[in-house]
Amino acid sequence: MSNIPKNQELQKLPLLKVLPERDQLFIQKLQQCMVLFDFVQDPLSDLKFKEVKRSALNELVEFVSQTRGILTEEVYPEAVQMFAINVFRSLPPSSNPNGAEFDPEEDEPALEAAWPHLQLVYDFFLKFVESLDFDVNIAKKYIDQSFVLQLLDLFDSEDPRERDFLKTLLHRIYGKFLGLRAYIRKEINNIFYRYYVAKQSISQSIRRLSTIIMLLQASIVIIIIIILLLLLLLLFKVKSLSVYHPQLAYCMVQFLEKEGTLTEPVVMGLLKFWPKVHSPKEVMFLNELEEILDVIEPTEFHKVMVPLFKQLAKCVTSPHFQVAERALYFWNNEYILSLVSDNVTEILPIMFASLYGNKQHWNKTIHGLIYNALKLFMEMNQKLFDNCAQQFKNEMQKAKERQRQRELTWMKIHNIASKNPEVIFCHCSSSFSSSSIIIIITIIII
Repeated sequence: MSNIPKNQELQKLPLLKVLPERDQLFIQKLQQCMVLFDFVQDPLSDLKFKEVKRSALNELVEFVSQTRGILTEEVYPEAVQMFAINVFRSLPPSSNPNGAEFDPEEDEPALEAAWPHLQLVYDFFLKFVESLDFDVNIAKKYIDQSFVLQLLDLFDSEDPRERDFLKTLLHRIYGKFLGLRAYIRKEINNIFYRYYVAKQSISQSIRRLSTIIMLLQASIVIIIIIILLLLLLLLFKVKSLSVYHPQLAYCMVQFLEKEGTLTEPVVMGLLKFWPKVHSPKEVMFLNELEEILDVIEPTEFHKVMVPLFKQLAKCVTSPHFQVAERALYFWNNEYILSLVSDNVTEILPIMFASLYGNKQHWNKTIHGLIYNALKLFMEMNQKLFDNCAQQFKNEMQKAKERQRQRELTWMKIHNIASKNPEVIFCHCSSSFSSSSIIIIITIIII
C-alpha cells in the first residue's frame, strides 16, 4: 500500500529550471518524494504517481549536482528526512532456506523491489553530501549518531547495488563529519562483539570496517589496533570463516598497508590460530599469508620469517595435497622470492628437510613444485644448498642407525622372552612402562 492520503493525488510540479524562485519549489519536490509506494504486493498499483515521484527524483539529482546556491538552511532537514523515510526500513528476512547466513559470493541475492526509487534517493543524497555548497555545521544537526546507526544496519541488505551505495555514503560521512568518526569505529566494534555472542552475519560488518580503513590517517589510533588484534584475528577461529574470508583478508591487508608495524602481531596471530585438522581452512590461511607477504616490508619480514617458514615447512609435508600445493605456490611469487633470497641463510635450513624429503611425492603437480623450489634455492646459494643436503643425508643415516638399534633391541627382548619369560616379568615393574609390557606380552603370544 502507498502512503498517499485519501482524496489527495501526487501532482506533477513545475520544472525547477523554469521558475526563477526555486527555493520553495525545491523543498516541495523533496516533500513530494517522501511519499512511499508498494512495489511488492501490488507492483502495478499507483503507476501514475510512481512516475511522478521518479521524475521528481531525477530532477532533484540533476539539479543538486549542477546548481550552486540552492542548499539553504531550510533544505537540510527536508533532504535528510526524505532520505530517511525512503531508505531506513526493516529489511526482509533472509532469502536462504532455513534462515542460513547469506553468502554474497555464493547465494543469489534478493534484489530490492523498490530500487527504481531507492537508487535515485541514494544518488540524490550522495550528490547532496558531495556538493560544494554542503555545510557540515548545518548538516550535523540532522546527520547524527542515530542516523549513522541506521545506516550501518542497512549493510545487511542482500542487494549488492544498495551495499555499494552505502559503502560510498559511509565514506563521505566518515570523511566530512569528524565528530562521528569515533562513534562509527565504536559501533563497528560493537557489531563484532554482537557477532561473537549471537552468531550474526559478519561479512557485511567487515565491509563496513574496510571502507573506514581506507580513510584512516597514517598513524592509527589505539582503538583501531584493538579492533584489529582482538576482533579481526579472532574471526579466523570461527567455523564459518569461508563465508566472509575474502572480505576479512582484504580488510587485514588494508590495515597493514596503512600501518606496516602491525605485521608481526598479525602474522603471529594467524600462526597461533592455525587449523590443525581442517585442510580447506588451512588453504584459506595460506591465501591470507601470501596476501600479507605481498605488502610486507623487508624489516617486518625479518621479524616473522622463522616461525612463518616453520609453518610453511609443515604445510609442504601435509598429507592433504591441496595444502602442500598451495604452500609451494609461494615460490611462484616474485616478491616473496626476493625476500627469501635476501634471507636464504636462515630460511633454507628450515625448509630443506621438508622439500628434499618429500621430493618423491605421489602427486605429479606437487612433485614438480618441489623440484622447482629446490632449484630456486640451489640458484640462490649453491654452497649452502650442498651443506644442507649433506647434513640431511647425515641425519637420515643417523635415523637409520637408530632404527636398526631399535630393531636389534626388540629382537633381543623377543629372544629372551621366548626362552625364559619369567625373567622378564620379574623385572617389569622396575624396567618397563605399562605400554612396553603390553608390547612384550603381544610378542610372546605371537
